[in-house]
Amino acid sequence: QVQLVESGGGLVQPGGSLRLSCTVSGAHDKINIMDWYRQVPGKGRELVANIVNGGKRTHVGAAEGRFFISRDENMLYLQMNSLQPEDTAMYYCHGQDQFNHYWGQGTQVTVSS
Repeated sequence: QVQLVESGGGLVQPGGSLRLSCTVSGAHDKINIMDWYRQVPGKGRELVANIVNGGKRTHVGAAEGRFFISRDENMLYLQMNSLQPEDTAMYYCHGQDQFNHYWGQGTQVTVSS
């Protein structure tokens, strides 16, 4: 059984940086796509970035140029720089293998002075 656990969220001032981590337990080698999503209250989850086997990365919208997704064995990371108040959200780790989708419980990021 695959489980995802995020960490690294917190309160940061505008312009600051955070690094989110996602620990994958179970058959992590079967997961061929991993993503970071975020969600604010009252809105749906939006894709922030993803990485596929082979290393191809996509950063979406405002994440491009400021965030960087990376993966190392059973760990997924999101380096977030130049954070702004509009980046405040719950950030979720997501992975998928041939048959299933897996979600973590989320980690809160708050950008405020």
